[in-house]
Amino acid sequence: MKDLIINTIDFFYPPFRTLMDKKSFRYLACGGGNTLLDIFIYFISYNFILDKKMVELPFVTISPHIGAFIIAFCVTFPIGFMLMRNVVFPDSTVRGRIQLVRYLMMVAVCILLNYIFLKLFVEQFNFYPTVAKILTTCIVVVFSYLTQRHFTFKAATVKSLDR
Repeated sequence: MKDLIINTIDFFYPPFRTLMDKKSFRYLACGGGNTLLDIFIYFISYNFILDKKMVELPFVTISPHIGAFIIAFCVTFPIGFMLMRNVVFPDSTVRGRIQLVRYLMMVAVCILLNYIFLKLFVEQFNFYPTVAKILTTCIVVVFSYLTQRHFTFKAATVKSLDR
């Protein structure tokens, strides 16, 4: 499956060769596909699964736009990690569990950003939830790209011992 995904993405790479390197193109393809999946699941969850209604749990009530975010996240988190690890950054020398811990930390910040921006856009600015999700996603994607490129999947460096 990994080779099929890589070969498919690389097939579309040549026209973009002058604009970006292959790793950045793979990142955009994988991240973009996962983001579209996230928005699609969010839309379906908000409008049809949750039917725009509050989610009553024993200890807390969750608004439908946050509930839809949680549902979409549960699907796209593992898919995103596997794509980043196996398709975009397969040459990273960082051990898998370190990558996962870093990815989880980055995702935790992204969840917080998603929560803050969704609350702000929907409840303060009265944006339609799907529009708010798209705008929030654009902001969070920029943060995510920079974090993954320079922290999560960065290759480990060996420090020289100066004596």
